[in-house]
Amino acid sequence: MAAATNEMQSKKLAKPKPGPSTTRFLDIAEIRDDVVVLKDGTLRAVLLVSSINFALKSEDEQEAIISAYVSFLNALDHPIQIVVQSRKLNIEKYLFELKDREKAQTNELLRAQIVDYQVFIKELVELGEIMSKRFYVVVPFDPFTAKRKGFFARIGEIMRPGVAIKLREKQFQERKAGLTLRLNNIIGGLSSMSLAVSQLDTQTLIEMYYLVYNPQTGETQKLVDVDKLQLEP
Repeated sequence: MAAATNEMQSKKLAKPKPGPSTTRFLDIAEIRDDVVVLKDGTLRAVLLVSSINFALKSEDEQEAIISAYVSFLNALDHPIQIVVQSRKLNIEKYLFELKDREKAQTNELLRAQIVDYQVFIKELVELGEIMSKRFYVVVPFDPFTAKRKGFFARIGEIMRPGVAIKLREKQFQERKAGLTLRLNNIIGGLSSMSLAVSQLDTQTLIEMYYLVYNPQTGETQKLVDVDKLQLEP
């Protein structure tokens, strides 16, 4: 009886074994040189695209935009992904700036107006549930499509999705060059519609995916600059 009691107590005191890392469930192997490398060896680049108020354009301008968009789609010889991300507008940084201005203000009347303005902005966002929207275009590059691998070779790759492909530097640069050609064509096509386009860099990509997979903690726990990260050997 004593032995059984001791065994139960030892099980209670024993620390639970850590479960598998959540990274095993992600398709991303690494993010480097402004490029997302997936576990199957394919690459992704993400473009941040501005928006336009189509309804406020004249009829001629609308027709020109539609024509440019049709030409853009017809010129594509590979798939793309268009993502619209909607999030509640975060004005904490702006409110902190107003708070600093309030403390620095020596005029009592202006200070009171700043306080009232802070309350107005905060209530406006909370009651109106103002959302911010961001538009992304994801450009893929699959090096295996150009090599025309056989059926059984492709099946073998699909059956091993958890194995991360470690790209050699030369191989990675060759694939990145092919992706860059696609990016230039995409940027040119979007720019023809008077859209501002910029490619997300490594730091911005990490922050974006962090917010996507951690929407709640991402607002309070900010990431440090990728250049300041210290990785263990």
